[in-house]
Amino acid sequence: MSDSQPHGTPAAPSLADVQRVRTVHLQRAKDAGEKFSMLTSYDVLTAGIFDRAGVDILLVGDSLGNTVLGHDSTLPVTLEHMTTLAAAVARGAQRAMVLVDLPFGSYEESPAQAVRSAVRIMKESGAHAVKIEARADLAQHVAAVVRAGIPVMGHVGFTPQSEHALGGFRIQGRGAAAQQLLDDARAMQDAGCFAVLLEMVSADAAAAVEDALDVPTVGIGAGDVTTGQVLVWQDMLGLRTGPMPRFVKQYAQLAELASEAVSAYVADVRSGAFPAEEHSYRG
Repeated sequence: MSDSQPHGTPAAPSLADVQRVRTVHLQRAKDAGEKFSMLTSYDVLTAGIFDRAGVDILLVGDSLGNTVLGHDSTLPVTLEHMTTLAAAVARGAQRAMVLVDLPFGSYEESPAQAVRSAVRIMKESGAHAVKIEARADLAQHVAAVVRAGIPVMGHVGFTPQSEHALGGFRIQGRGAAAQQLLDDARAMQDAGCFAVLLEMVSADAAAAVEDALDVPTVGIGAGDVTTGQVLVWQDMLGLRTGPMPRFVKQYAQLAELASEAVSAYVADVRSGAFPAEEHSYRG
């Protein structure tokens, strides 16, 4: 028995064994060298599937602007969009933490605005935490939300809400920019964030951030060193087609499967094969 485990004290359960994932469990995972998973979800059915499969965090991302609403960016997404879809995800999740993005325009104006937006999402959706895209100069906004009693995951590196200011989809944290990434991540930790998400950053820079922070990091396009990993579910399961970012691994080809199934349905309807007798009511 190790010195850190007093006699008679039960060991903390593995993350896979907890009944409801909370921030303390994510911190324990980092401290123990354990990894955790995060996946986007925007509706009750996928939330239930992903939750039962063991995903630790369900992210209701403002990526819904692209994947659900059909916009070419996340900028048009509103608080109303986020609260409505987050409520659906929260209803479908029994174990996973439900994390919700604060959308563009809902927190940048002032710390008070950030608190109002975060409180609204928490009250109306039943989510457990929010995620905020923020640099060091917005740390006071993040800190205000934390002081209001709301867990916050900071988001640094490539921040989609700032894509125009960043010059498009560009890898962050390379060369001299690695120090700014580290400064931003430390500012998020100092503001009280329970974790920091690193998006599309140099793997070397991500490793430096992971080593420097006490709180967990989550990566998307940040290499294999972060405590957690996140992907957009439509990318991961192959529902979205076309060129994929380098960091996406596709575990299925749902678009192809769905197309084949729908084509079969259309053919059956046209031929009269559906509905058959077993699909009809009599008497």
